[in-house]
Amino acid sequence: MKKIFDRLVRSQVWRSIFRHGLPESNRTRAEAIFFNFFFHLHPTKVRKRSIKFTYTWGLGGISFGLFIVLVITGALLMLYYRPSVPQAYGDMKDLQFVVSSGQFLRNMHRWAAHAMVAIVFLHMLRVFYTGSYRPPKEFNWVIGVILFVTTILLSYTGYLLPWDQLSFWGISVGTNMIRAMPFGIGEMISFLLLGGNIVGENALVRFYVLHCFIIPVAAILLMAIHFWRIRKDGGV
Repeated sequence: MKKIFDRLVRSQVWRSIFRHGLPESNRTRAEAIFFNFFFHLHPTKVRKRSIKFTYTWGLGGISFGLFIVLVITGALLMLYYRPSVPQAYGDMKDLQFVVSSGQFLRNMHRWAAHAMVAIVFLHMLRVFYTGSYRPPKEFNWVIGVILFVTTILLSYTGYLLPWDQLSFWGISVGTNMIRAMPFGIGEMISFLLLGGNIVGENALVRFYVLHCFIIPVAAILLMAIHFWRIRKDGGV
C-alpha cells in the first residue's frame, strides 16, 4: 500500500494537482499554504495566542457566515418578490401565509440581518479593545469601519421592501433626517435615494436595486480586500 501511495505521489497526475511535496518541512508547509486556493488567505505562520477562540471569539467568521446566509435567503426571496407598489405588500403576505416555508425563509433573512449588525459591531469592539487596529493594520481598520457602514446600509435599504406602514414611515423619517443635512447635501442625497421627493414607486425600485445588487457587490469587494489585508498584515 505504501509503495502504491509513493508511486502516486511521484506521478505526474499528483504533481498536476498538488504543486508541492508533502508538508514535512517548513518549506513544504509554507508551499502548502501558498499554493492552496483556500489556505492562501491565511499567513504561513501565526502566533498561537492570536488564533485562540477567547481572543477573537470568532466574530469575524460569524459575520461572514451570516452574510452568506443573507445572500442565500435573499436570492430565494427574490424568486417570490416583485419590487412594485401594487404587488410588493401582497408578495410579502403570500410569503407569510401561502408559500411553503415562506415565513421561515423571511424570518431567517430578517433575523440574520439583525444578528449581522450586532456581530459586526461586537467584532469592531473586539478589534478596538485588543489593539488589533494598530500599525500595520490601520488601513484594514478603515476598511472594517466602511464594512460596518455598508452593513447598516444593507439593513436600512431592506427596510422599505415589505411596503407596509412600518416600512413607509420608517423610510420617511430616515430620509427626512438626511434632508436636514446642511449646505444642500441632504436634499441631494434624499432625492437620489427616493428618486423624487416622496416615498413612492421610484423609491421602492431604487432601494431594491441598492439592497439586492449595488451594496452587496460593494460589500463583497470590501470583504475581499479585508481578508487579503489580514493575510498581508500577518494574520489576526
